[in-house]
Amino acid sequence: MPIYEYQCKACNHELEAIQKISEAPLTVCPACGEPQLAKRVSAAGFRLKGGGWYETDFKSSDKKKNLAGDGKSESTTAPAKTETKTESAPAKTAPAGD
Repeated sequence: MPIYEYQCKACNHELEAIQKISEAPLTVCPACGEPQLAKRVSAAGFRLKGGGWYETDFKSSDKKKNLAGDGKSESTTAPAKTETKTESAPAKTAPAGD
């Protein structure tokens, strides 16, 4: 079950609550009794990074071969060269005045 963070708008009391996703959010502050609780946006308490299940289990077989084979991933290949052409208009010269 996820842990949600709440903060009371009336007294600034902060709390965490373990709730099911399907449960209604809390609204009444346990500290002051006012119906001013608001859910806070917060980061997850863990991070999945590096090698392991995600990298190997959810990739297509071609990507698995790239990861296991030559040690290069798709993001390390050299970018394709792009050519940019700029056209310059011929310089206009002003006629000599008198």
